[in-house]
Amino acid sequence: AIGLGLILVGCCPGGVSSNIMSYLCGGDVAFSVGMTTVSTLLSPFMTPLLVSLLASGTHISIKALPMFVSIVETVILPVAIGFLLNYLFGKKKTFMELQKIMPGIAVLGLACVVGGVVSSQGSKFFESGIVIFVAVLLHNGLGYLLGYGAGKLVGMNTAKKRTISIEVGMQNSGLATSLAAAHFAQYPLATIPGAVFSVWHNISGAVLANFFARTAEKKD
Repeated sequence: AIGLGLILVGCCPGGVSSNIMSYLCGGDVAFSVGMTTVSTLLSPFMTPLLVSLLASGTHISIKALPMFVSIVETVILPVAIGFLLNYLFGKKKTFMELQKIMPGIAVLGLACVVGGVVSSQGSKFFESGIVIFVAVLLHNGLGYLLGYGAGKLVGMNTAKKRTISIEVGMQNSGLATSLAAAHFAQYPLATIPGAVFSVWHNISGAVLANFFARTAEKKD
């Protein structure tokens, strides 16, 4: 179940947090937004496919179509509605005021998802807490390293290497948590890695962004 939770995190697209961290570290923000956009649009197809491939042989039944529908409902549809509302009402004063409070509402929603998982599975987390935390730390840290290494391998500039490092290391773990709860309820522990990752990757991402920013200042 813990392995399944980690697979779900790794197979989910990037999130908005990675765009913010790319901005803070002096990365290529346009590149970051582009990566997040493409991975999000592909996620209804690629996430079920990758989970099916990586979890094959584990005796876990993977139903790709229900996962596809869930991702469209929880990711693609809200984004599409947001684009439409912004296009229709983006210049209206009332809508502009409403936009200011939406990030806070989004954070509150994610906190409710994570809090719900912790409250329902908290006792089981403490039974395997060290294993889960170490696994999440390695998952996240290796993502940063492999992303940076991939950028270096193909000769990207420093800004793009930092960006791809953060994009690979930070995932839409809230989506992973909701998918685990909706489609793998028989494996309660599968929700825990996504919940832990939701908290940890924002901490590690901020630390890494600060390190990149300080490194850039020293070079300047």
